[in-house]
Amino acid sequence: MSYDREALLELIRTESLQRGEFTLASGKKATYYLDCRNITLHPKGANVIAEGMLDVMLATGSLPEAVGGMAIGADPITASIITLAGQQDLPLKGFMVRKEPKDHGTGKQVEGPVKAGQRVVIVEDVITSGGSALKAVDAAREYGLVVEKVIAIIDRLAGGEEAFNAKGLELHTLTTIRDFGIEPAELREKFKFYFDYTKPFMPHPEFPSSSGVPMCLHIWKFL
Repeated sequence: MSYDREALLELIRTESLQRGEFTLASGKKATYYLDCRNITLHPKGANVIAEGMLDVMLATGSLPEAVGGMAIGADPITASIITLAGQQDLPLKGFMVRKEPKDHGTGKQVEGPVKAGQRVVIVEDVITSGGSALKAVDAAREYGLVVEKVIAIIDRLAGGEEAFNAKGLELHTLTTIRDFGIEPAELREKFKFYFDYTKPFMPHPEFPSSSGVPMCLHIWKFL
């Protein structure tokens, strides 16, 4: 199975990506926002995301026993994946991680038909610092699940991958912000004189012969 990545990119461009001034869950400021619920709850988006994440699971190892993540952002992703798995007769179950354990009933934080010792994959919509998915990883491990990897729709390239690596986990994403011509905030700040959107073809004094060449093409000299 091979998913339609171009269809996913187009859906993110038209349904999810917003420009402006925003405050992220991490408290950081951003000039764009990714509202991935607009695609995880979209009929075509839900299907292509499920196909893409199943592709990643099968390409990077054997099929896990279950897939899930932090409520509520990961819930529609989980539902889409296990629905597609069921249509393909794949034995993949789903689970959800509450932000806090229930204060009544069973008192569970991890809900669903999973049990200690099972191999699982954590799914997420947007990765920034990785905070939400890391909490899901910790809760799943505390429950006794064996977390194999994390898969997300898009990576903002803001340190999330390094945070997962520190936990001994690989991060796989279907897209990154660079697919939409956006550079990480740290890089934009470091080379802000190259990201003058109003004068993209002005030469820089250090490159007097670069007239007519987009300034961002010279960044490689500093990386």
